[in-house]
Amino acid sequence: MSEIHDKHIRGDFTVRASSPGQVVLETKALAKDFGGLHAVIDFNLTLKYKELVGLIGPNGAGKTTIFNLLTGVYPPTEGSITLYGESLLGRKSHEIISKGIARTFQNIRLFKELSVLDNVKAAFHFRARASLLDSVLRVRKFREEEAQIEEKTTELLSIFDLESRKGQISKNLPYGEQRKLEIARALATEPGLLLLDEPAAGMNPSETAHLMELIKWIRDRFSLTILLIEHDMQVVMGICERIIVLDYGKTIASGTPSEVRKNPLVIEAYLGEQARRAED
Repeated sequence: MSEIHDKHIRGDFTVRASSPGQVVLETKALAKDFGGLHAVIDFNLTLKYKELVGLIGPNGAGKTTIFNLLTGVYPPTEGSITLYGESLLGRKSHEIISKGIARTFQNIRLFKELSVLDNVKAAFHFRARASLLDSVLRVRKFREEEAQIEEKTTELLSIFDLESRKGQISKNLPYGEQRKLEIARALATEPGLLLLDEPAAGMNPSETAHLMELIKWIRDRFSLTILLIEHDMQVVMGICERIIVLDYGKTIASGTPSEVRKNPLVIEAYLGEQARRAED
């Protein structure tokens, strides 16, 4: 992409072994009830290697609930979830992260009192191999790993044009840069599947345009599969290869942006003039 250069990349990041056409994530008959409320009903999804898929629908349609199911925040009432063919049912959130799923949140969840550098280093430490005793004694293994984490963190921040900000407290960053930092921190856990919850929320048009380029670029650079929730139809229609539409917890449409844009059920439930403006 025009604003990010490969000269910043030294190939230090782990790319999860996958191949074209490989199924990364699959859900079957997934459902979630909260008492008498059916938040998600019979949700079926197959995500393949390096797909970029959008999940859209009105507020309360069940989108964030699905993200919470995929990341172990909620247990499903019914159905199955597999990642690389392995069941995620009963797994805790930290176990699911270790298996290769990372996410961002609609409301940014940075370590707001920590520096930009330390926010990303904290994520890299999730996969650190040195033990607590190693860190206390500061043995060679610990020192070498810390040096590697420092290098990888700086490299990742440079990709997101945040290297000059690395000493700043994260809460003091402009909103758009906080969004980028959250994505950078998610990538530091070396995922195969990245879940983005409203990544363009609060961004101005220029920041949104840059974000669209960035999402496509990181998908290719890090060999990621990406599932995103987004209300900005310019983003969804502009970068997603496939779109799934929810309404009251049910999937009412699925297909390419062109197919979804013209679907009468989708227009009635959600898109309306937004879809036609995005087409123009």
